[in-house]
Amino acid sequence: MMGRALLIVGGVATIGLVLTGVAGYLFSMEQGGIGTHLTLALASSLLLLFSHCWIMFYLIGTGKAIKEAVAEHGLEAALIEKTKEFKNRSYPSLMLAMGLVMAVFVLGGGVYTRHVPPWVHHGLFYLALVAQVRSLWIEQSVLAENDALMASIDRRLAARERVGDRAGVDSEV
Repeated sequence: MMGRALLIVGGVATIGLVLTGVAGYLFSMEQGGIGTHLTLALASSLLLLFSHCWIMFYLIGTGKAIKEAVAEHGLEAALIEKTKEFKNRSYPSLMLAMGLVMAVFVLGGGVYTRHVPPWVHHGLFYLALVAQVRSLWIEQSVLAENDALMASIDRRLAARERVGDRAGVDSEV
């Protein structure tokens, strides 16, 4: 559930990123449109950073919970490796998307002050947009697999608990 909510925030951030680009092309600096562009850029960049950082923390937290479950209940260690694989698959694209969005935002100020050529800002924007869409694609896959793994572990532990409860009732009789 939490993963889905974070993906929705990431999707909203991506839509905001697209709207920011549209506003940047529609409203020129001379017409005072920079305020709209800047506001959209700030909001969508912060949402994107928020969603990716929280997805990273979510994967760390669920990985820790799985590691504890493995230690406490004698589950196979391969479950821990699976959580590491989730992080290894998703973190590079998350970091790339975050880094590119931050660079686009900062270099936008350079374009405004005429110290950076606009094509640099535009090119990085398109790279950031592609990286963000790729990142969302990877995130949805990793989060779905992570949720399935957590649910599987929960079912296994619940089944063990039921068997243990029945064994305790049988020994009392």
